[in-house]
Amino acid sequence: MFSVFGRWYRRKFSDPDAAMLLVLILISSALLLLWGNMLMPVIVAAVIAYLLDWPVTQLKRVGVGRPLAVALVLICFVMVMVMLTVGLVPVITKQSVSLAQELPVIWQNAQTWLLTLPDKYPEYVQFSHIYEMMEGANQRLVDFGEQALSASLGSITSVAALLIYFILVPLMVFFMLKDKLYFTESISRILPKERRLITQVGNEMNTQIANYIRGKAIEIIIVGAISCITFVIMDLRYAMLLGVLVGLSVLIPYIGAAVVTIPVAVVAMFQWGITPQFWYLMVAYGVIQALDGNLLVPILFSEAVSLHPLYIIIAVLFFGGLWGFWGVFFAIPLATLVKAVVTAWSSTPPPPEIINS
Repeated sequence: MFSVFGRWYRRKFSDPDAAMLLVLILISSALLLLWGNMLMPVIVAAVIAYLLDWPVTQLKRVGVGRPLAVALVLICFVMVMVMLTVGLVPVITKQSVSLAQELPVIWQNAQTWLLTLPDKYPEYVQFSHIYEMMEGANQRLVDFGEQALSASLGSITSVAALLIYFILVPLMVFFMLKDKLYFTESISRILPKERRLITQVGNEMNTQIANYIRGKAIEIIIVGAISCITFVIMDLRYAMLLGVLVGLSVLIPYIGAAVVTIPVAVVAMFQWGITPQFWYLMVAYGVIQALDGNLLVPILFSEAVSLHPLYIIIAVLFFGGLWGFWGVFFAIPLATLVKAVVTAWSSTPPPPEIINS
C-alpha cells in the first residue's frame, strides 16, 4: 500500500514545477483560512478590479492613457452604484418591511389551509400530523426571528467596517487598475523559478475569473431587470424585491433558482390563490429561468471550462461552507481551478526512474 502511494507521489510531485504548484496552493489556502476575514476588502477590490479591467482596456485601445481611463471608469462605476443605491434600495427596503409585516398573515392563512387537509384526505392526512408539523414550524420561526433580531443588533457595530469598505475599496481598485503591470511583475518576482505549471494554471485562471465575473455581473443585471419588469407588468406585489432576489439567485447555480422560487410562488399564491393569474406568473417565471439557463448562460460563459452540474453543486456546497457568500460566488472559478490543477498534474511527465520501474 505504501509503495503504491510512494510511486504515485514520485510520479506526480517529483517534478519541481509540480511541487512548487502544490506548495503555492497550500500557502494560499492557509492564508485564506486564517486571515480570510481580514483580507476580505482586498478580495472585494480585486473582484471589482476584474470587473472594470475590460472597459479600461477598451479605452486604452482608443488612445486614452491608463490613469485617465481608470479614473473615468471608476467614476462612472461609483455614479452607477450611487444611482442604484438611491433609486433601488429605498424601494426594496420598503417592500421588505411590508413583506415582513405581512408574513404572519401569510403563515396564518397557510395554517388554515393545512387544517383543511385532514377533512379532504382523511386516509392520507391526520390532524395530529398537521399539529406536530405546525408546532415544529412555529418553533423554527421563533428561533429564526431571534437570530434575525440579534443579527440586526450586531450589524449596528459593523457601520465602521462598512465605511472602511466605502473608502478603502475604491482606493484599492484604483491602484490595482492603474498599476496592474507593476503588481503582476512584483508577484512574478516573488514566485520561484520552477513555475511552469504555476504560470500555466495562472494564465488559464486569470482568463476564467475575469470572464466569469463580467459574465455573472451582466447575468444578474439582465435576469433581475427582466424579472422586475415582468412582475410589475403582471401586478405582483413586492415586484422589485422579488425581481432583485431572482437576479441575485443566479449567483448560486441550480440551487439559487430552486430556493427563490419559493417566495415568488408564496407571494403569488397569497395574492391570487390557485387561479389562472397565479399560473400565468409561474409560467412567465419558468420562461425567464429557461431562457437564462439555455440562452443567456451559454452566450455569456461560452469560454468557460465545462463542468458537470454535480461538480458545480458540490463546489457551491463546499466553498460556500468555507467562505460564505464569496465561496458561493467563486464556486465555479474555484472548481475550474481544481480541474486546471488536476489537468496540469496529470500532464506532468513522470521521471525516467518511475517509467523504468
